[in-house]
Amino acid sequence: MSGFVELDAIVTLADQMTADEGPIVLINLFTVDAADEEALLAAWSHDADFMKIQPGYISTQLHKGIAGSSTFVNYAVWQDVKSFREAFVHPEFQRRIAVYPPSAVARPHLFKKLAVENHCVG
Repeated sequence: MSGFVELDAIVTLADQMTADEGPIVLINLFTVDAADEEALLAAWSHDADFMKIQPGYISTQLHKGIAGSSTFVNYAVWQDVKSFREAFVHPEFQRRIAVYPPSAVARPHLFKKLAVENHCVG
């Protein structure tokens, strides 16, 4: 993968991976050249095969922008930060992300659900 960009300029993914929280959601925004979309999907699928057998993994869903967009969003639910961190730093996962197409840029960030009265549950 040619790029990794922080989604939040103040709190990095590395900062977040030191937290002790859960459950959490990984939101990873990908951009890629249109010509590399199939390569991105193949690489992402290969990653997802690894992640889904890791302790603490719950689910994932990939989304693609509409109307010709080459922007993708991965939404992955994890039991806790510790589980995500151990999977993310695992040498096998690090080898797998090296095969993303050169035009791919990832912007991963960890989130937690919030309760907002009359709108959503935490």
